[in-house]
Amino acid sequence: MTEEKVQLYRGLREVYIDRTTSSFIDGDIGKLLYRGYNIDDLAVKSTFEETAYLVMYGELPTREQLAAFDSELKASRGLPGEILDVIKLTRNSHPMDVLRTAISALSAYDADTEDNSTEATLRKGVRLTAQAPTIVAAHARIRDGNDPVDPDPSVNHATNFLQMLNGEAPDPQDAALIDKDFVLHAEHGINASAFGARVAASTIADLHCAITTGVAVLKGPSHGGAAEEVMKMAQEIGSEENAEKYVRDRLDGGGRIMGFGHRVYKAIDPRSVHLQEDAKALGERKGEPGWFGILQNVIEVMEPYRRRGIYQNVDFFSGTIYYLLGIPDDLFISIFAMGRVPGWTAQVVEQFENNILLRPRLQYTGEMDRTYVPIEERS
Repeated sequence: MTEEKVQLYRGLREVYIDRTTSSFIDGDIGKLLYRGYNIDDLAVKSTFEETAYLVMYGELPTREQLAAFDSELKASRGLPGEILDVIKLTRNSHPMDVLRTAISALSAYDADTEDNSTEATLRKGVRLTAQAPTIVAAHARIRDGNDPVDPDPSVNHATNFLQMLNGEAPDPQDAALIDKDFVLHAEHGINASAFGARVAASTIADLHCAITTGVAVLKGPSHGGAAEEVMKMAQEIGSEENAEKYVRDRLDGGGRIMGFGHRVYKAIDPRSVHLQEDAKALGERKGEPGWFGILQNVIEVMEPYRRRGIYQNVDFFSGTIYYLLGIPDDLFISIFAMGRVPGWTAQVVEQFENNILLRPRLQYTGEMDRTYVPIEERS
């Protein structure tokens, strides 16, 4: 096959690999739907528990369904002692590496591991959604020389995470911000990590394999790591008046401004709109409004790039929110992952239900039919 006869789609850009009912994105107008429901409504009116149910089961729950789902989540938060031992052994690793390793190890303690039926996959998805925050919080405390905090079945998902992380009940307003953040990250189509999860599922690997793959792919700074990088950028800028020079120097030097641009969106990322107001209010409430001011000035300097479809994305303000909540910067990606487990689960269920092995091809451009030379004759 010659190079002229092959149409390459590098990065699989604009390539559709299947159909889905999990989420819809119109990048031209900045629209995101989960199962047909607008993210603008879910971010304001819903909770993570309700949204997770919607993403995984396809419909908004009734009161009875939500209560049962919430009870199942709360009952699944604990970790086997052996998983805590794994976390202790990997305490010096990046939090995403610990999360990936612990999720993989959890497959040894799940009765449904080898069952790829829809019902079993959803049960595992619920358990992993509940266990991911426990893993992240336990590791954060263990590496700091503290004992893990047991999950609290009397509080919601977001409150429980902050409580396990900090060892004390959080401000309800802080917990509400994390709850909304989880909602905004719950699902986002066939992005890199979801594609990785679906590739794993397409081989008939189990959900633990697929979620482990999703976590591994998400760790990369071109996918999930931008929130951490945006906060580092804000710290480098240091003050609102330095923003313009920093941005111009960075762009003139061939660099990029983290938190701007998206493979899908050519309009503003609708998730960032909700986080923008939250970041402003949180900065004022915590007595540190300067961080929002810096980022707002960066947006103003970047305004001319909007005509090229470059707007701030969901990561632009999320890092500031995490920072103001006192969350270590290397946990930022893990929070993204915690919110995304329901979405990965939904993607895997869809892959199993209409499976085909995902096996693209590469065009070979190397030499052909070379003669093998014995090692003693090679110069």
